[in-house]
Amino acid sequence: MIAADAQTELSPSHRRALERAYAQLESQSFAVRVADAAGQPLDRVLRMMPKIATAGLNRAVEAAILNCLKLAISSIEPAARHPPARNLASLLAGLSGGVSGFFGFVALPFELPVTTTLMLRAIAETARHNGEDLGKLEARLACLEVFALGGGKSPRRLDLGYYAARAALSRLADQASALLIERGAASLSAPLINQLTSEIAARFGAVVSERVAAGALPIIGAVGGATVNIVFMNHFQRVAQGHFTVRRLERHYGPDVVRRHYEDLFPRRVPART
Repeated sequence: MIAADAQTELSPSHRRALERAYAQLESQSFAVRVADAAGQPLDRVLRMMPKIATAGLNRAVEAAILNCLKLAISSIEPAARHPPARNLASLLAGLSGGVSGFFGFVALPFELPVTTTLMLRAIAETARHNGEDLGKLEARLACLEVFALGGGKSPRRLDLGYYAARAALSRLADQASALLIERGAASLSAPLINQLTSEIAARFGAVVSERVAAGALPIIGAVGGATVNIVFMNHFQRVAQGHFTVRRLERHYGPDVVRRHYEDLFPRRVPART
């Protein structure tokens, strides 16, 4: 990390990278993306969401997050240096979504952990490509944070932007990381781990709800569950790219410098005339 104070300026290339990250983290939601892909008005997607916000969906989301947490602390290989295979990840997610679309909602508890695990692998590749040391548990848990950062608003925290949401998650992740290092995977049922999982699932589940709702629309049925899953995968890969770009720049300049420049990108509000 360079010696930096609060007034340090980013290099032109790093400034452009941060602007891209800002666009990836603060741009349109998954629901808008899938509505655009299907040629459907957004309100038709959103109107269906309450109908599929069931206990079964919530259980599927929790199971997917827990499976990914196990993977994150055990089997992600940190050694490879090749660029992320984004197209392959989207193709595999599309195949998984196509199978799920054929069998309908009943397949979700089986398909969602598969798709989520595929997403975690793609997220981990993005993290590694941006210089993260996946041999460290903290970096692996940062991969899991992407599921929450790419989600909708948490029911418990309706007003969070990227940095505020990340701060809340990081506190939980730091505590969980310390516990997992001390006790290993056997502590996955500990309250601290459940709290982290619950927070991620609350935000990730909002996007899963939009995905299931979109799959119920007639025009989406024609487009196919595969298309919905490709949009789903691409959405979280964009969030991962933005997240790990910010983290890479923070390692170079320090968190305070990058956050100041990031917040400078927010549109300026023009005071209302009296």
